[in-house]
Formats: sequence, structure tokens, C-alpha cells
Amino acid sequence: MKNKQPSTFTEKTIQTISSGEYMSPLQLEFFRGRLEDERRKLLENAHETLEQIQTIAVGSDPNDRASTEENFSLEFRIRDRERKLLKKIDDALLRIDNGTYGWCAKTGEPIGLPRLLARPAATLCIEAQERHEFKERSYGI
Repeated sequence: MKNKQPSTFTEKTIQTISSGEYMSPLQLEFFRGRLEDERRKLLENAHETLEQIQTIAVGSDPNDRASTEENFSLEFRIRDRERKLLKKIDDALLRIDNGTYGWCAKTGEPIGLPRLLARPAATLCIEAQERHEFKERSYGI
């Protein structure tokens, strides 16, 4: 396992590393690559949206304008969510650099590989996330 290159390190091999090696250099490199790929895709999406908006000529017909504005509105909402995700990805990359990636921000416990594979930018373990969501639902926090 030690001599595998990060590019050949897969989700399956990530999960076979013993628990004593949680957030090993290879795991960190795997997640760095995954986060950087997602970051690159989000930036490409934003660039494509900008290019599309710049090339679309707004028609003089009110129905065409309304349809175009509705499409723009939807795109902007999507890009806003992606902008927030981009911030979380940048924060996760910083946590990799400072050695705190993979550890719950509330409890200090491991977040866990299955959760990180599903949400590489996660900052909370499942239990802490569930408590956070319960508080949000209960108290509107």
C-alpha cells in the first residue's frame, strides 16, 4: 500500500487502510485530488455560464425576455450554491494543509472515510451533523 501513487489510489483502496492509518498521507493526497477536481469543475461551470450569458441576445419580444430572465435566474441560483460549495472546498484544502482534515470540528473525532467519500468538504462527523440539523429544525438556528 505504501508505494501506490495517489493517482491509482481509489475509493476501494482508501477504505482498506487500517484504522490506525486514518488520514495517512496517501488518503490526504486522494482527498486533495478529489477536492481540486471538484473545484476545477465548479470554476469551469461558472466560466461556461458567463460565456453563455454574454452570447445570448435578449430578444425584443416580452415572452422571450421573460423566458431568458427566468433561465438566468435559475443559473444564478445554481451558481450561488456552487459558490458556497467552492468556499467549503477551499476551507477543506486548507484543513488538509494544516492537518485538521478528516476530524470533526465539534468533537475532534474522525469524520470517517465513508462520509468523506460522500462529502469531501464535510467538517462534522455524522453524530455532530445530526445534532446540528436537529437544532436547525427545532430552533431555526
